[in-house]
Parts: sequence; C-alpha cells; structure tokens
Amino acid sequence: MKYIIILFFMAFSLTMNAQKVKIDGKTYQVKNEKIFLDGKDVTKTLKLEEKEFILKQAAMTSERMKGKGNNNGKAKGKEKKAITDEKEKMEEKTLKEAEKAEKKKEKEAKKLEKEKQKAEKAQKKAEKEAKRAEKALKKKQKAQDKFEKANKKLSSAQKKYDKLKRKGKLSPNAEAKWLKKLEDLRENIKKAEKRL
Repeated sequence: MKYIIILFFMAFSLTMNAQKVKIDGKTYQVKNEKIFLDGKDVTKTLKLEEKEFILKQAAMTSERMKGKGNNNGKAKGKEKKAITDEKEKMEEKTLKEAEKAEKKKEKEAKKLEKEKQKAEKAQKKAEKEAKRAEKALKKKQKAQDKFEKANKKLSSAQKKYDKLKRKGKLSPNAEAKWLKKLEDLRENIKKAEKRL
C-alpha cells in the first residue's frame, strides 16, 4: 500500500511539473525548459520562435493553474488573444524571413549572372587577342617570306651579272640597266627588312 501511495504522489508531482500546450493540433509537454512531443525530446529540433512560443504558453498555463490569473471569462479571452497575437507574430516573422531568403536568392542569382557575363566578355576578349596575334604572326611570316624571296632574287641577279661581266657580254647600256636592277633589288631587301 505504501508503494502505491508513493507511486501515486510521484506521478502526480510529475504531471504537476509538466505543462501541456496544444498548438496546431499537436500536444507538447514542457518539463524544466524541455519540450516533449509523444514522449520524445524535441527541444533542439524546434525553431527558436516556436520554442519561445511553447515555453510562454506553458508559463501562462502554469500561472493559471496556480491561481495567479483570474479564472473568469475575460482572462480566458485575454489568454486566447495573447495566443493568437503570438501566433500572428510568429507567422509574420516567418514570412519576413522567407522574404529575406528570397531576396538573398535573387541577389545571388544576379551576382552569378554578372559573373557569367564577365566571363563571357573575358573569353571574347581573349579570342580577339588570339586572332590579333595570329594575324600579326601571319603578317610577320609573309614579311619574312618576302625578305627571303628578295634575297634570292638579288643573289641570282648578282650571280648572273657577275657571269655576264666575266664573259664580257655586257654593253655599257646593259651594264647600267643591270646596276639599276641590282640597286632596285637592294632597295626591296631594305623595305622587306623594315617590315620584319
């Protein structure tokens, strides 16, 4: 019998310490700043706002049970109003957080778009530079080819002139023409060298 009475008092004291709070069809139990749902501790899984709301409701229930609050209809109406006000504040806060998150996402999307545009611009610029460098290389190669061609022409003309002069087959007019031709070829080499 003693054990039954002790067990009864322990159960009674536990239920007195635990406050039940109903929110959105769920019944939470609050014991020593810990929140239980179906006997499982959910304190850490709840959002800070939800946790504060549940703890406030438990405190209000506790005060009502101790007789500190008025037990008339006005007090209950005030409690209900306080609960709905608290819910509205929580919902408003959640909406604001959602809006902030949406704005942050939009900002990040714009930032990514700008970075993408910058990357495309840089790529186009690099392609332009590559084309320009390729063009300059072709131009240089062409100038090199012209220089070599002019050197070959001068060399072959010089050999032919020397050969004709040795054999004595050049008249004074022909010699003047050959000298003029050789001078022109030397000028062409100088021009080609400048282009290099």
